Amino acid sequence: MSVGSKKLSEVVKPFIAELKPYEPGKPIEEVERELGISGSVKLASNENAIGPSPKAVEALRQCVEGVHRYPDGGSFALKKALADKFEIRPQQVVLGAGSDEILELLAKCFLAEGDEVIFPWPSFAMYPIVTKGVGAIPVAVPLNADFEHDLAAMAASINEATRMIFLCNPNNPTGTGMGQHALDDFMQQVPEGIVVAIDEAYFEYARRSDFPDALAWVRKRPGTIVMRTFSKIYGLAGLRVGYGLTDVETAGYIERARHPFNVNLPAQVAALAALSDEAHVEASRKMNAEGIAYFEKELSEMGLRSWPTEANFLLIKVGVADCYDQLLKQGVIVRPMDGFGLPGFIRVTIGSPNENQIAMTALRKVLEAAR
Repeated sequence: MSVGSKKLSEVVKPFIAELKPYEPGKPIEEVERELGISGSVKLASNENAIGPSPKAVEALRQCVEGVHRYPDGGSFALKKALADKFEIRPQQVVLGAGSDEILELLAKCFLAEGDEVIFPWPSFAMYPIVTKGVGAIPVAVPLNADFEHDLAAMAASINEATRMIFLCNPNNPTGTGMGQHALDDFMQQVPEGIVVAIDEAYFEYARRSDFPDALAWVRKRPGTIVMRTFSKIYGLAGLRVGYGLTDVETAGYIERARHPFNVNLPAQVAALAALSDEAHVEASRKMNAEGIAYFEKELSEMGLRSWPTEANFLLIKVGVADCYDQLLKQGVIVRPMDGFGLPGFIRVTIGSPNENQIAMTALRKVLEAAR
């Protein structure tokens, strides 16, 4: 019996074919090669300008001769350290190759075709991607006029088809955050059986006094997971280590779904060392706060609006359509917001003092040329 041939486009899942791939920020090397320039600064990916923890770097040096061995498949030491730090059981900790993988694992475990997933928008670009990637339906709820989560509208969007809710606090790309009362009020409206994923990738940078204790909801509401990462304040973005803190049952399902050895040996070793480096974390917070103050002062003098941020970046309304391209020509890489439905906006990571000054000088030139 002969088998009829088909094109790949005829057999690929339609919801995969319709996906628009995630677009990462351009690396410095590519920009300099394309434009024939040098000395560029990258303020597009919310990386830690200080760099990695010195303790993590030393741990990496000591582990490299052992990379012919598989890593600990259960990440015992790192899970225990995280559990001790946050006063939970190791069985409540899940790890991924960045928190992106944990999002994928949640979708794999809890979503089917036709299920609905509620999330704010604009927010982290992976929320609609992981949702559509399993055939589920994204329900993007617009932010309010202050670019904060419209929690009332999100609660009103819950229905019988809702299976998962993503909350991003602080929110990326706006930097805005919600307080304890707002989170508590929202969580009380979410029915049992809906997975609530609270994405706190930038929580170490948050400065508001009422920043929520999201782990309190993990302790009292099954199906709640708090996701965090070593990519941001710990400066380990290149190693890809994210973690989730949740109840034992939810963690058990994620463990069933994950690939073995999903967090590599250098990543485990570096993350474990970085976790104990409080001096590096405090230095990163200090530099970030000073950078925010510098940007806010400069932007105010330039007549530009930025939004209050709890993260390590600023959302800026520049009102110049090609601002991203014009900055790029000067060797300053930022994040354009057109893809988030915010034309005329850019997101700028807080860099080193020198990088911040370079970015502001370049932005002034763009504005002067546009006038």
